[in-house]
Amino acid sequence: MLMPKRTRYRKPHRGAVVEQPASRGTEVSFGEFGLQATEAAWVDNRQIESARRAITHHVKRGGKVWIRIFPDKAITAKPAETRMGSGKGAPERWVAVVRPGRVMFELAGVRQDIAEEALRLAGHKLPVKTKIIGREGAGVDTGA
Repeated sequence: MLMPKRTRYRKPHRGAVVEQPASRGTEVSFGEFGLQATEAAWVDNRQIESARRAITHHVKRGGKVWIRIFPDKAITAKPAETRMGSGKGAPERWVAVVRPGRVMFELAGVRQDIAEEALRLAGHKLPVKTKIIGREGAGVDTGA
């Protein structure tokens, strides 16, 4: 699972989900095709790994996959049936803060139809609505 080796703060503040568009990481930089978020959310490290496995499985371990997001925010939770008070809960999971327009995965070295299907399958594993984009930033032609 993805998680930082060390962080400055063990229990960061929750913060708000910002609906403003992403200012960085909005274009396909490394591969030929990308999976772009169209809404804001927290993406869990397990969801990132699940999407990565879906892509890798569909392309039959061919091509190259880039993961452009990293879960660096700890989310805390208190145990079930615990009384209120007595401080903040222990870190339970790690999330990546994703804003609209952020490219989360990139893929290269496979045919367009295979890449589109692989990224579509990965999009179903994530808690955000996504779209598949090509290197030039325009939507990928689906042929219909």
